[in-house]
Amino acid sequence: MLFSLCFLLFWTPCPSTAQKSKESTVRHELSQARTYIKPRTKNYPQAEQIVTRLLKDSANRSNKQAYQIWLEAVKGQYDQANERMYLKQKQDTAAFFNLCQRMFSVAETLDSLDQKPDKKGRIAPEYRHKYATMLNTFRPNLFNGGTYFIRKGQWQQAFLFMHTYLDCARQPLFTGYNYASSDTRMPEAAYWATYSAYKQHDAEGTLRYHQQALADTAHTSFTLQFISEAYNWNGDSLNYLKTLLQGFRQQPQFPYFFPRIIDTYTSSHQYQKALDIADEALQVCDTCQLFLFAKSSALLRMEQWDESIRYARLVMAQNDSLPEPYFNAGMAYLNKAESQDATNNRKLFNEYYQRARTYIEYYRLLMPREQDKWAPPLYKIYLNLNLGKQFDEIDKLLKSRKP
Repeated sequence: MLFSLCFLLFWTPCPSTAQKSKESTVRHELSQARTYIKPRTKNYPQAEQIVTRLLKDSANRSNKQAYQIWLEAVKGQYDQANERMYLKQKQDTAAFFNLCQRMFSVAETLDSLDQKPDKKGRIAPEYRHKYATMLNTFRPNLFNGGTYFIRKGQWQQAFLFMHTYLDCARQPLFTGYNYASSDTRMPEAAYWATYSAYKQHDAEGTLRYHQQALADTAHTSFTLQFISEAYNWNGDSLNYLKTLLQGFRQQPQFPYFFPRIIDTYTSSHQYQKALDIADEALQVCDTCQLFLFAKSSALLRMEQWDESIRYARLVMAQNDSLPEPYFNAGMAYLNKAESQDATNNRKLFNEYYQRARTYIEYYRLLMPREQDKWAPPLYKIYLNLNLGKQFDEIDKLLKSRKP
């Protein structure tokens, strides 16, 4: 037993020996990878494969040489792909752009290692100037790649490219380039990043660059729409409404903002605010059917029935095929009828019910499937007008719809 223990101890390699062996292996692998990126060899994919395999080991992830070789290997592939495209030879466009984005990712990681202080606390990046200069010339292809993936509907990739393009402005690697102030494409890139995140239903991504995106004046209304949606997804009702109002006041007739402002106020029973925003809209366009209808609806809920009817009729005069103004007018007359004393003023009582009937029946004709809306008021109308046949039909319909 003693002999066996001694034998095991004798053959167990000491940590320093194992470490030296591992380091020697890494040096050999890197030397091999370096050979593959030489002009005479140009086996760039093989070099990348060796380095990425080494970097799977966390012990190697602070090795600047590994990242430097990796970057050169990707650049070599990018140059070859670029040449094939220039010569109109077969080349996967997506792969070409992905090589470009990978160069930036690897270079930024290398730079973060390169700027670590030495033992004396000094910071002297070895690779920064060389690779920043190189990548600055390739950077437009990040934007081009982003738009390429947008056209393909590949929103995740599109966002990655636009994010990489925008993020250069804060990367130490590009110190001195001042992209935030010197690059006029930054707002447009921010818009496309916002759009790509919105298409993925990604609230965080949609809001990430929204301030920069708003500087792209060609797309301001759409950007505000995407921001509004992101706040809504997050349940942030305060910023949702605030952004809707901002969009409405910048572009009152843009179709997204006004209806949602009205819905927000109506659902929270803030009818006066709904009326105020409708009046504000009518100052911009006093013949717009949507604005007139919104005012009619707000007035109906505020029990200003005659005014509600007046604005509903203004919409009908412009477009007699829109169903909702007829419903508003019908409900206003129904409410007026129900507010009358049938005993003392039977004639007016019947007149209001007759008018309500005319409008609600026409609404039914236009919207036959909306039984939940027109059946209950017609039930009241037919009952009070003593229209037995019509009442029986509605009564039967309502009973059949009960669970």
